[in-house]
Order: sequence, then structure tokens, then C-alpha cells
Amino acid sequence: MNRNDRAITALVMIAHAMVHTYEMAFPIFVTIWLLEFETLSLGFTSVAVNEATLGVVLTIGYGLFGLGALPGGVLVDRIGSRQLITACLAGMGGSYLLLGLSPSLLAVAAAIVLWGVAASVYHPAGLSLISKGVNERGTGFAYHGIAGNLGIGLGPLVAAILLLLFDWRSVALALSIPALLAAVFAHRARFDPEAAVKRPDETAPDGTAGDAAADGGSKAESGVQSIAEFLTESKRLFAGSFVFVFLIVMFSGLYYRGVLTFLPELLRALPGFEAIPVADLLPGPVAELLGVDPVDGETLEPGDYFYAGLLMIGVVGQYIGGKLTDRFPVEYGIAGAFGMLGVLALSFPIVSGMGIGPLAVFGVFLGVFLFVVQPLYQATVAEYTPPGTRGLSYGYTYLGVFGVGSLGAAVAGTVLAYADSTALFFVLAAFAASASLLGLYLARSK
Repeated sequence: MNRNDRAITALVMIAHAMVHTYEMAFPIFVTIWLLEFETLSLGFTSVAVNEATLGVVLTIGYGLFGLGALPGGVLVDRIGSRQLITACLAGMGGSYLLLGLSPSLLAVAAAIVLWGVAASVYHPAGLSLISKGVNERGTGFAYHGIAGNLGIGLGPLVAAILLLLFDWRSVALALSIPALLAAVFAHRARFDPEAAVKRPDETAPDGTAGDAAADGGSKAESGVQSIAEFLTESKRLFAGSFVFVFLIVMFSGLYYRGVLTFLPELLRALPGFEAIPVADLLPGPVAELLGVDPVDGETLEPGDYFYAGLLMIGVVGQYIGGKLTDRFPVEYGIAGAFGMLGVLALSFPIVSGMGIGPLAVFGVFLGVFLFVVQPLYQATVAEYTPPGTRGLSYGYTYLGVFGVGSLGAAVAGTVLAYADSTALFFVLAAFAASASLLGLYLARSK
């Protein structure tokens, strides 16, 4: 990588990791909010707080995270990736600042909504910046994906560690600082955002020529220029097999959000995941120095660390999924990977009562297969869409994964509020089976 490649890659890695750090920290707070808030006051009425209530609150924020990807993709072509990434980081920092100052669940909901709006523009902005500014694109995308997975795992891990010593509002305030500092870095960073699509006679800031020869010798197209063009290209996309690909990514999002939103809460009720008083883990003088009350002090929740580890191992899944796309037809990869996710969902009610050892094995497989599917469906989108509408195609992809998929949080919360975890995992198995069957259909009809 040249200097310009490294500058862009560093920025998108930081931003991508932070987007998912903040995204996955929310479920750690959910377990505390269930205990702290009894009602959600809406002015004209009050709603009792339970899993269903918080599921709806998170669905709104996560839904905006996905819904904003489509207009975000249009904005990238209008105002540039750097500006959107800077605004994204500043908005996420502001949302956690608001979260730390929230006196009520309604204020918490407002903070989650602000996070969803701010974070929604990142993926089209970050991916566009890599595709147009990084000459070694494959390496850039690889580092970008790894950083995202690290953020997915570090978010709940950092939140869980900080919650050992501080209340949740102080933790939220502390988490706002990195994003605000990163926004300053994004604003001040120096790089050529279109170095990879320059003509051979144009140069990047470090004196390297762009690889425009491979891209037709011209700058990137400016994207959709009008509402009429947007509607025409969208209609053309969904008139073909892309509609089935969209359904696959939609079910992927429903499974992803449905299994992860309340998993920390579910783990706390299982054998082997009982809370451990922090005072029991520290020498007496250290506990006294830190002000840890041996009776009513903070407790360590093993389930939170299990959850973080499950997400961290997703890095392995990303790598395996990427290799599979080069060696097998993506349609059969989709069918097999989602079939395995269905089997894992059906096995959870059995494994959950067997202790922490079998659950750890289950967590490894769930963490791997949950992320194996991502490079598979990303490659599938590329195979079933024309190059001229590739940006729009990925906009719809993230709309399906994060937008429609956000409903998984509401579905999970509702099922847990009125049924139990066994019913939830049967619903998740149905999502996975649907995606697997769609993969087989694409393979047979290709």
C-alpha cells in the first residue's frame, strides 16, 4: 500500500470499528435498563418497560441505521465521503453524550435514534472511499472488514469492563469521547479520495498514479442524478433475480439482530453464568482502594464476556466466508451457511441446559457462521447486479440487512415477553431456513 492507501484505510478502519462498537454496546445496557426503568412515558400515556418495549426502541434506532444507507449512498456522490464520515463520527459521539445525560427511557430512545441516523451514512461513505481512493482495494476491504468485526466484539467487551466500576451513564459518557476525537481526525486527515480512479496522468498526494486504466480511464460515475433515474434503476434491479438476493439479506438481518439483541439477557439465566461479585475477585486492599462494596458492590456477568467473545470470533467467520466465495458457487455457500445457522438455532434450547462448556462450543460455531454469511451475500449481490447499478445495489443490501433486519429486535423482544427463548430460537430457525431455501432456488435457476 502507498501512503494515500494507508491514510484512507486507517480512517475507514477506525470509523468502521466505532460504528459497530457503539451498535453492539446497546445490548449490554439493555440488561440494566430493564431493571432501572419501570415505564416509558410518552406524555399522553405510559408504557410498561419489558423486553418488548426495549425491542421496539432498539428497532427504531437500528432501523434508521439501515434505512439511512440508501439516501446516504446518494449523498456520498453529492458531498463526498470524508464529510459524511466526519459527520457520522461526530453524531455517534453526540448520541452517547446524550445517552449519558439521559434522565428517562424516552431520552435514551432519543439517543438511540440519533445514533441510528448518524451511523447510517457510514457504510456507503466508507465503501465508496475505499473503492475510489485505495489502489489496493482488496487489501483495503479486508482490513475494513476485520476492523468492523473487532468493533463488534470490543463494543460489548469494553462496555462490560467499564460497567464493573462505573454506572451505565458514566460509561456512556466515556464512550462518547473516542468518536468525537475520531471526528477531529477524520476532518484533519490528508489524502486523495479519488486516487484509484484518476487518469494515468493524474497523481495522488504521494506522487503515485491512479489505476484508472483498469477502470476505463475515467473518473467514477456520479451515480443517480434524479428521482426518476433512481426509480427506473430500482425497478430494473428488482425485476430480476436480485429480488431473491434482497430477501436473503433481509432474513440474514432478521436472524442477526434477533439472536444478538437479547442474548446477554438470556445468558444470565443459564447455569454457569451466575453473577460473580467483583469484591470476590480482588484482594481486600485493592477492593477497598477502588471503593468496591463487598456486599452491594458491582458484579461480573460472565454472559457479557461470552457474548463479546462470540462476536470477536466472527473475524474467523469473515475470513472463511471470503475464501468460500472464491472456491464454491456462492448460491450453495448461502444455502449451506444459513442451513447451519438454522441447525444452531434449533440446538440452543438443548445446549442451554448443559452448562458453560457445551455452550462455549455452541458460541464458537454461532460466532463463525453468523459472519461467514456476510462475504457470501456480498459476493452474491455482485453476481446478480450489473456494474452500472452496483452502488445502488449495495444501498438496498444494507437497507435489507440493517433496515428490515432491525425488526429482528422487535420480534425477539415480543417473543420473549409473551413466550420464551425456545420459541424465539424456533423463529430464528425459520428465518435461516428461508434464506437457505432461497439460496438453493438461486442455484437451481441460475
